[in-house]
Amino acid sequence: MNTLLFLQAASPDEEEAEKVYKSRIADVEDDILYIEVPLEEDTGRLKRLNLGDELSAYFLAEGGVRHHFNTHVIGFRDDVIKLVAIRKPDPDSIRKVQRRSFLRVPAVLELAVKLASQVRFLAYTEDIGGGGISFVTDPRWSIRPGDVMECWLLIPYKNGTIEHAFFKPEVVRVKKLESGRQQIMAKFIEISDSERQKIIRYCFERQLEFRKR
Repeated sequence: MNTLLFLQAASPDEEEAEKVYKSRIADVEDDILYIEVPLEEDTGRLKRLNLGDELSAYFLAEGGVRHHFNTHVIGFRDDVIKLVAIRKPDPDSIRKVQRRSFLRVPAVLELAVKLASQVRFLAYTEDIGGGGISFVTDPRWSIRPGDVMECWLLIPYKNGTIEHAFFKPEVVRVKKLESGRQQIMAKFIEISDSERQKIIRYCFERQLEFRKR
């Protein structure tokens, strides 16, 4: 219940087949998942589904593991909102993809950082993904590989809403730049699934932007 699903619908139209839609599981029965009508985040367009439509889907479990499965539309149900009934996958048919394959995108976002020394400062990201982040900051802040930080990321979405994601990353690498500043590359070691989803949603929106250029 309430699990976020990312869906693609089989279509002879190549452009349509590449589109990824977002939905949420609203109810579960024996072999049926009832999902909200899928929404294309970039345009806000609802995806009209028909009986028998084939779908490729995935969801993210704790730890960022992608779970892929194929399904199809088997019906509809009128509730408070209209729900789409899809075939619940056999557990043995779900493919798990352990991720470092988190989508990573270039992005300049505001990042509040707190070091173990309690020093706080603002920085701007260079790229972000569901598994880690890199940002550039002033070399006066003493940061070394292995340091664990607390971070709050400001995330603006296409629809105008703004979210904050909290996580604890561990510094993997520190690189001195020609500009005199330093680039910090870090991986997430503590992040809730809901906070990771916020970042992944932003990365997904950015990827769609790049595809359209």
